[in-house]
Amino acid sequence: MKVLVIEDDRVAASYLSKALRESSHVVDVVEDGALGLDRALHQSYDALIVDRMLPSLDGLSLIAALRDKRKDTPVLIVSALGEVDERVRGLRAGGDDYLVKPYAFSELLARLEVLVHRRRGAAPETQLRVADLELDLMTRTAKRAGNEIELKPREFQILEYLMRHPGQVVTRTMLLEAVWDYHFDPQTNVIDVHISRLRQKIDRGYDLQLLRTVRGAGYALRGRD
Repeated sequence: MKVLVIEDDRVAASYLSKALRESSHVVDVVEDGALGLDRALHQSYDALIVDRMLPSLDGLSLIAALRDKRKDTPVLIVSALGEVDERVRGLRAGGDDYLVKPYAFSELLARLEVLVHRRRGAAPETQLRVADLELDLMTRTAKRAGNEIELKPREFQILEYLMRHPGQVVTRTMLLEAVWDYHFDPQTNVIDVHISRLRQKIDRGYDLQLLRTVRGAGYALRGRD
């Protein structure tokens, strides 16, 4: 998807844009509210990420102006203002969702995907497939070439995340945030251990190896070279 990030904190904007690009999305970044509004009105985006506190035009005024122009691009508000009243203000201004800083990137990405799918009218997925590997999200079962694979809950979560991002490089940090829901020491080998066990279960005995290690970056689930 193509995302416009309107964020005046350069460190936060850099982190977010880098993480989105690593997830194979196209990202534009604007640091000024008025410039962000102009960009959002005159270019096409799948979603906007808007900070509350911006120079020239604050985030809520930006969103309200966007809606006044009948622009229905999904907007995810990100803000350090986390009180209920503030979240309500953001949603009433026309925001589609509200995420409080600090946040986990995996949660932000999941919320963006939900907003974009909702706008497109896409039905929620119940099955995922990469090559001959299948994951049934309703029955929580996995199969490869028709053969059932026994997965522990954590292994299932890791595989689900990888299959939701087929062909993309998924970093260790992304997996830690998505599956464990909190931050580990980045030097921990917990991810490598689980990936090794998962690889044995889904690739052992098959000519086509689906779960690849991308040296220095992370992992990718690919159906072909």
